[in-house]
Amino acid sequence: MRADMDVSKLPNHHPLGWDIEFEPTTLPEMFAATTAERLSAPLLHFMGRTYSYSQLYTEATAFAAGLRERGIKRGDRVGLFLPNVPIYVAAYYGAMMAGAVVVNFSPLYSVDELSQQVADSGTRVLVTVDVPELYGTAEKVLKASQLETLVVGELASMLPTAKRIGMKLFARSKIASVRYGEAIWRWDDVMVEAGWGWWLDSELPDYQPLAPTDLALLQYTGGTTGTPKGAMLTHANLTVNAQQVAAINPFDNPENEVFMGALPMFHVFANTALLNHAVASGGAIAVVPRFEVKQVLETIEKYGCTGFPGVPTMFQALLDHPDIAKTDLSSLKVCISGGAPLPAPLREQWEERTGVRMVEGYGLTESSGVVSVNPYAGIRQPGTIGQVVAQTEVLLLDKEDPAAIAPDGEPGELALHGPQMMSGYWNRPEAAKDVFVEHHGKQWLRTGDVAVVDDEGFLQIVDRIKDMIAVGGFKVFPSQVEDVLLENDAVKEALVIGVPDDYKGEAPRAYITLRDGADASGEELAKWLNSRVGKHERVDAIVIREELPKTMIGKLDRKALRAEVL
Repeated sequence: MRADMDVSKLPNHHPLGWDIEFEPTTLPEMFAATTAERLSAPLLHFMGRTYSYSQLYTEATAFAAGLRERGIKRGDRVGLFLPNVPIYVAAYYGAMMAGAVVVNFSPLYSVDELSQQVADSGTRVLVTVDVPELYGTAEKVLKASQLETLVVGELASMLPTAKRIGMKLFARSKIASVRYGEAIWRWDDVMVEAGWGWWLDSELPDYQPLAPTDLALLQYTGGTTGTPKGAMLTHANLTVNAQQVAAINPFDNPENEVFMGALPMFHVFANTALLNHAVASGGAIAVVPRFEVKQVLETIEKYGCTGFPGVPTMFQALLDHPDIAKTDLSSLKVCISGGAPLPAPLREQWEERTGVRMVEGYGLTESSGVVSVNPYAGIRQPGTIGQVVAQTEVLLLDKEDPAAIAPDGEPGELALHGPQMMSGYWNRPEAAKDVFVEHHGKQWLRTGDVAVVDDEGFLQIVDRIKDMIAVGGFKVFPSQVEDVLLENDAVKEALVIGVPDDYKGEAPRAYITLRDGADASGEELAKWLNSRVGKHERVDAIVIREELPKTMIGKLDRKALRAEVL
C-alpha cells in the first residue's frame, strides 16, 4: 500500500456511517441530563412497580456517596452479580458516580467462574441480591478470594407492597439467610443521602472530574476460545453507542418508547440497547428478572412495549407458547434480533403470526454492543446484519493475512473502526495487539467474522474464521449448511461442527433439535440435506438431540458443543 494512499480508496473499504455528530460524555452526566428533563417519568417497570428517573437517580447518588464514605476510590472496581432488578440501575450509575469502574458478572456463573473474574478484574465490592443461588455463590467467593465486601439487596423490598408481603410470608425459601456484618453490607445501609450533583462536588476528598475517555466498564467476553477477557469500555464508548442506537429510531417521540427488558442487563447487548439507550433517549424499560415466556407476554401487553431487543431463541420460545395467540402485541413497532444469526424461517413465522417487523442486528462486546442493524422501517435486506450505525467504518481483510485487504467484492474478515470500539483488554496488552490491525493510520478491530457487503452497504456474515471446517482442502462455512437445514420444516435448531476424518481431515456433522410433533430420523434428514448442498458440504451424520447447548443469553453455543463432542 502506498504511503500516500487515502484509506477511503482501499478495496473493500466501506465508510457506511452517515454524517451525524455525537457528543461523548460520561454515563453519570448522561443520566443526570435526562433525569433533569424527565424527573417523574418512568425509567423502570418491575413486577408491577414503577420507578421514576428521579427515584433511581437519587438512589444512584446515595449509593455513590455510601461507596465513597466506605473507602471506594476512583478507579476501584465494583462488580454487579445481579439479575434484572431495580438496584442494577442504581448500582451501575452510582458506582460510576463514585469514580469506580463497573464489572458485569453473569448471575449464572459458578463459584469458580466468578472467582476467576473477580481475581482478574481486582473487584473490591460485589453487589448481589438475597436470592439463595446468587447470595450463596457470592458468599463462597467472598470467603475464597480477594473480594473484600458484599452488598446485598433485598428482593422483597423492590416489589409492590402486596408482592413484598406475600414473598416474606409465603416464599421464605426464595430468600437467602444473609449474615450481615463487617464484610457483608445491606444495600439500604450503604445509602448516604446526597445532593443532586453531589458527585460533581470539587470539595470531595480526592475529587477528580470524570472524563469521557475514562474507563467505565469491564465487560468480559464470552470468548470463542480460551479464558474470557475483560473488554475495557470507556464512558465515551458507551455513551456514543447509546446515541448511535437512539439515532436509528424512525418513530415518534422517543420519550414514549417502552422497551421490553427480557435480555439480561449484565450482557453488553442489553447494557447498550436497553439501559443506556433508554437513558439516552428518555424512554422506559419494562424488565423481567429472567426470561420466562408467560411473564414476557404479560409484560408486553401490560406496559404497551414498543421495542423488543432479543435473541432468536427467545422469539422462538414465544412462538412456541400457546398464550401468544391471545396476547395483544399491537403496541410493538419492531423486534431487534441479535446475539446469533436469525434463521429466515423464524423471522417469517414471527412476522406472519404477530404482524410485528423483525430486523437483525450485530455487535460485539468489544464494540460496546451495537455495530449494525437493518432499518426499523423502509427497505431492509433479510439475511444480512443491516447497515452500520453512524460514524462507523467497515474494512474487509484478507482471510489468511489481516495485514492485507481482501480483493474488492470478495468475502473478507470484517474489521471495524468507530467511536464505540474498546480501548483494549484488561491486563492483556498482547491480546489487544492480536485483535487490532492498522491500515493507513487507523486502528481496526478484527471481528473474526467473514463478511460480504453489497452496494447499498448491507453486510452479510458468511461465518466465523475459527468455525470454518477444512474438508479436503475446501473451506466449509457451518452457517451455510445450517441455513439449508433450517429450511426443513422438521428442524427447529441446528449446529454444524467439524469432526476428525481420516481421509478428508475434517467432515461436517450436524446436531439438531426437532419441532414439536415432527417425525424424522437423522438418516432421512442427512439424505435430504446432502442432496441440497455442495459435495464438500455434505454431512457425515445428523444427530438428533432433545436440546443443544446455549450461552447465558440463549444463543446456540458451538464452542460448548465442539468441546463436548471432541
